[in-house]
Amino acid sequence: MHVAIIMDGNGRWATRRGLPRSAGHRAGAKALERVVEAAPALGVDKLTVFAFSSDNWRRPAAEVDALMRLLGSYLRDETERHARKGTRLSFIGRRDRLSPDLVAEMACAEVETADGERLHLRVALDYSARDAIARVVATAPGHLERDALGRLIAQGSDHGAPDVDLLIRTGGERRLSDFLLWECAYAELAFLDVMWPEFAPSDLAKVLAEFRGRERRFGGLSPTRVAAIA
Repeated sequence: MHVAIIMDGNGRWATRRGLPRSAGHRAGAKALERVVEAAPALGVDKLTVFAFSSDNWRRPAAEVDALMRLLGSYLRDETERHARKGTRLSFIGRRDRLSPDLVAEMACAEVETADGERLHLRVALDYSARDAIARVVATAPGHLERDALGRLIAQGSDHGAPDVDLLIRTGGERRLSDFLLWECAYAELAFLDVMWPEFAPSDLAKVLAEFRGRERRFGGLSPTRVAAIA
């Protein structure tokens, strides 16, 4: 199962507690650790998380710098553990606007965890789904059918990642915010009021249980309805 998460609410969680927004991002990193640890046992083998949108460059420079330092620290502290536990780590999004040191740490983490088979954790960093689609269209040779275009988009975002089955957004907002628009064409959506730092493995388990009770028809009819018509 491919689950995508928009990890929203870090800053608001901190502000409500009288803390700097950077404290919320640090707490959010701890929440991610808990979810990554629990996901495989819950049937998730691919997890894509939205860490930094291309639009987030509009935020105050101090907050952006803190986020980038946090990511670098996360990679230095967690890469070895990911490799040991069988988690493959990879990144989607632009790298040309990131610092060379951070890009090098990202590439090192991808190499060191490349053999992981327990869980594939994909981190979307400086990511925009619209930009990703536009780049593929701009470089595609001639006219492409939808399926062929989809394959190119998937290849451009980490070697043919499958479509998203379930997208979760925390923080109370009800929008996709330019995240995996193509891959979420038939994703089931779950919007939660809980702020990301408070999101626990039990929340993930609850959402997955509810997801498994849904009927997914992908534009067709349910088996029961098809039988009735026949």
